[in-house]
Parts: sequence; structure tokens; C-alpha cells
Amino acid sequence: MSLRDRKRARTRQALVEAAADLFERNGYEQTTVADIAAAAEIGTRTFFSYFPTKEDLLFPETDARLRAATDAIAQRSPDDGPVEVLLTSLRLVGEDSDDLSGRLGALRMYLVRTVPSVRGRGLQIQMDVTQQIGRRLAEAFPDDLDEVTAAAMVGAFVGAVTAALYVLLDDLDARPEPDVVQEAVERATGVALRAWQGHLTE
Repeated sequence: MSLRDRKRARTRQALVEAAADLFERNGYEQTTVADIAAAAEIGTRTFFSYFPTKEDLLFPETDARLRAATDAIAQRSPDDGPVEVLLTSLRLVGEDSDDLSGRLGALRMYLVRTVPSVRGRGLQIQMDVTQQIGRRLAEAFPDDLDEVTAAAMVGAFVGAVTAALYVLLDDLDARPEPDVVQEAVERATGVALRAWQGHLTE
């Protein structure tokens, strides 16, 4: 990674951390883009070269999660089926970051429940990611899945992750440790995908 790329990554992370602090302290609606930019010591105009909207600050690792899924598909072993690939991608995400299971994950879940614009952005991202992973999965396993069944499988996978996080991160002040959250999400997702194992071996 070049010096310029490292600097951009640091500024991006500073924006995410500043936003989380301000959202927790002052409330989401009360916090402006200008407030976040000032806290991260950049100009408001520069903010938009990092994030297109205030809502996107709460979903900073969407591309990384999509990359984890596509990497798991591309690097699968000959014995790995679609279910194993999806579970591997979830494990990789947990190893690389606590975005799903830590402080930002809990704040995101709270704001998805309470702020319509955040909920809408989250649903849009979820639909886009589900569609993209589903297409890649169907391409990788043409003998097992078509685009419809692949989309259904990924929908079950994403839905299980989301539903588990809603329960695990329900209380901002008493959330479990990230490794506990990650383990519980992986277990819940394994249960949700168990039915697919039988379907694919018939």
C-alpha cells in the first residue's frame, strides 16, 4: 500500500470513529456531515471523497465483506460446496475486523432500528450484496445452483447474520465481547444453512 493509500485509509477510519462518537453523544439526526468532518480535521467538501452520504459511515466495510465472499468462492478447495464457501467468508470477515460484532456493529443495529434513512440504506446495501454474491455463487457452482436458488441461499445466509446480530447487539450498553458475537453468529448461520446441505446432496 502506497503512502497516499495509507493516509486515505487513516482519514477514512478517523471519519468513521468521529461519526460513531458523535452519533453516540449527540444523536444521529443532530450530527451533521460538517460536524463529522471537523472532528476528523478535514474539510466538509473533502468528506464526500470518502463517503457519499452520512448513512454510509455506518457501513464502512461493505466492500470488504463482499471481497471476503468472492475470495472464498475463488479460493475454495475442491471439496467445498456453496454452504462451506459462505461460512468461510463469514469466518474471514470476523478474523479481519470486528465491524460486524463490535462497537460500530452495535451502533449500526441500533440506528437501523430507530432511523428510517439508516434502515433504508442498510436494506439497499443488503440487497446489492446479496445479488452480487448470489451471481458469483451460481457461476461457481452451476451444477448445484441457478441464479434463483443461489440468491435464495445467500438471502438465507445474510438474513441469518442480520437476525442474529439484532438479538446479540440489542443493548448498546451491555453487548457481548466481539469474539462471543462472532461465534454466535457463525453458529446461527450454520443452523440456517443446514437445510441447504441436504438439498444440494439430493
